[in-house]
Amino acid sequence: MHPIAQVEGRFVDVDGHYVIVVGRFNHHVVDSLVEGAVDSLVRHGVDERQIDIVHVPGAWELPLAVKRVLARRAPDAVIALGAVIRGGTPHFEHIAGQCNSAMSRLQLDFDTPVANGVLTVNSIDQAIERAGTKAGNKGAEAAMAAMEMVSLLRQLDEAQEVAS
Repeated sequence: MHPIAQVEGRFVDVDGHYVIVVGRFNHHVVDSLVEGAVDSLVRHGVDERQIDIVHVPGAWELPLAVKRVLARRAPDAVIALGAVIRGGTPHFEHIAGQCNSAMSRLQLDFDTPVANGVLTVNSIDQAIERAGTKAGNKGAEAAMAAMEMVSLLRQLDEAQEVAS
């Protein structure tokens, strides 16, 4: 019997071009997510010159900008950051749901990781907690997911080349 083959992303082969696409709405929260993402990338060896940041008005505009970045810049990964905070209207559900759905489609359509660091929370306090206080920094976590997927996909590509 041979052992079960396992493949998982590593954080030692994550160099490449990363684009962070940021919704400015709720910038007092989102700025901390960007700082966390950039810090995480740099700490794992990504050269700052290989990180681009694209600003859009809010979460609704993220998918179109991410699509254009994927099509024209061909990055190794995109990290989408923003904050959608529930209010007294159904606006929250429409924005959050459509944004998440579009991000999922884009990464499949372009065969490129799109890490979703868009906060969808019930209150400003929850947003602040997820932007670097009690609940960690979801921007840093999105960057980690992006790097892990870049590494994983490279390994899967290498395994395919060896098998061919």
